[in-house]
Amino acid sequence: MKPIRVVQSFRAPRPTTNPYITQLDRELGRTPGIDYHRFSWGRALLGAYDVFHWHWPEGKLQGSTWWKTAGKHVLVAMLWARHRVTRVAVVRTVHNVELPDVAPLTRRVLVAIDRSTSYRITLNRTTELGPDQPHTLILHGHYRDWFAPVPREARVPGRLGYFGGIRRYKSVATLIAAYRAAVENGAEISLRIGGRPSTAELADDLRRETADLPDVSMHLSFLSDEELVALATSSELVVLAYRFMHNSGSVLAALSLGRPVLVPRNPPNEALAAEVGPVWVQMFEGQLDAGQLLAALDAVRTLGADDEPDLSLRTWESAGPSHAEAYRRAVEIRRPGRRAASASS
Repeated sequence: MKPIRVVQSFRAPRPTTNPYITQLDRELGRTPGIDYHRFSWGRALLGAYDVFHWHWPEGKLQGSTWWKTAGKHVLVAMLWARHRVTRVAVVRTVHNVELPDVAPLTRRVLVAIDRSTSYRITLNRTTELGPDQPHTLILHGHYRDWFAPVPREARVPGRLGYFGGIRRYKSVATLIAAYRAAVENGAEISLRIGGRPSTAELADDLRRETADLPDVSMHLSFLSDEELVALATSSELVVLAYRFMHNSGSVLAALSLGRPVLVPRNPPNEALAAEVGPVWVQMFEGQLDAGQLLAALDAVRTLGADDEPDLSLRTWESAGPSHAEAYRRAVEIRRPGRRAASASS
C-alpha cells in the first residue's frame, strides 16, 4: 500500500505557532503510511498529492494590506478550484463550529471551502455535524509534555489568571467587571491577564477598565511559553469568561499545568468536566459575575497540592495513526473503491 501524500495548510512551525499545530506536525511527520508535507503555495497549487488538510482556513485569507488580502483571496480561490476539478480529498479539522466574523467575500470563500470538504476531524465529543458530513473524533491532545521543561511558579492564594489571545467574544471585560464587584465587596483576590489583544482599541479599553483596580497586572502582548507557564501556575484559578466556547487550547493548557479553570457551562465543557474531574472544570451560568467567580475559587480549594486532572485520553501517541486513518477514509470517499492512493496530479 503506497503512502498517502498529505499537504497541511500550515507551514513549518515557529516559536509563536500554536503548540497544538507544532505537536501535530511532529506526530504526522513520523507516522507510517503518510507522505507528509507542510504548506507552500507552489506545492498546494501545482504539486501532486492525495489529501489537503485545512486548519483555520480564514488565516490563509488575511493580509497586512488590502491588496495582499485580495491576492490571498485569489490564491485560495485557485486552490479551491484545483481541489474541485481534481481528485484531491479535502480534510478539515473542526476547530470552530461557527464561521468567524469576517467580510462577506471572505465568508463566501470559507463557505465554499466547507462545502468542498470530503472529511472532517472533530476535537471533542459534542461537535454536531450533519449525516452527510463523515468525520472522525480525535481528542485535542494535552500540553503536559510541551510544558514539561518550563519552570513553574508557586500558586498564589486568591490569584485569578487569564491567558491567550484577547478578542471581544472572549469577554475579558466581563471578567474584569466581575473582579471589580468582588473586590468592592471585600474579596482578597488579585488578577493577572496575559495575551495579545486583537486591536489597539481593545487594549486601550482594557487599560481604562483596570486603571483604578487594585492588584491587577496585564501583559498585553504575545506570551512566551515561560511567561504563560508563570501566569498559569501562579494562579489559583484560570478564568475564561468567553461568550462562546467549543474547543479551547487555553483550557487544556491550564489543565496540563495542573490548574483548574472556570468556563461557561455548555455541552463541551460539561463533557470535559466528566472526563477530567468535575472540580477541575468549574462552570458559570449566563454572564460571569462576582458570586460565581468567588464560588468557583472556593470550590477549587478542595484540590490538593499534588492533585492532577485526568488527561489520560489526550495523549499524543495515537494522533498520528488516527489522522492517517482519517486521510484513508477521505481518499475512499473522494475516490470510491480505492483503498490506497498514489499522489494525484
